[in-house]
Amino acid sequence: MRVLRVGDAAALATAYVRNRAYLSPWEPMRPEEYFTEKWQAADIANRLVAHQAGEAYPLGLFDGDRLVGRFNLAGIVRGPFQSAGLGYWVDSDYAGRGLASAAVHAIVEMARGELGLHRIEASTLLHNGASQRVLLKAGFQQIGTAPRYLHIAGKWQDHNLYQVILHD
Repeated sequence: MRVLRVGDAAALATAYVRNRAYLSPWEPMRPEEYFTEKWQAADIANRLVAHQAGEAYPLGLFDGDRLVGRFNLAGIVRGPFQSAGLGYWVDSDYAGRGLASAAVHAIVEMARGELGLHRIEASTLLHNGASQRVLLKAGFQQIGTAPRYLHIAGKWQDHNLYQVILHD
């Protein structure tokens, strides 16, 4: 796992095309251009600006040259909050192998040590048991439920909210 580069746009676009049906129940509706190298290159470039500002870590999980997962530690807020949000997915061919759990654990440790964050938040759809297990294994605790929290798969859907406290 490493920070994405603009040169990863083709691999990312290919991964999104390959996983389009698999990810569709868990993600917002995407315009066709989202699945192109051009769109992904622009998105990575924008996220790298946020990364340079210390506000985000756009990470890719790779198996050789094949991108097999995407992890975003974003919305990093400093000051008294010291918090960030986490989102992620793993390629359908690699799901169920513990890769998401290992990656989220590594991100939690990076946030605790290298970044000095106090807290990470994440959310899952109510019926996304696999993602909930990943978060719980990494030390997250459910802190509530948010009605109609995000517009996913074409409709506003309720989400479970999670957090992990990194420093007492």
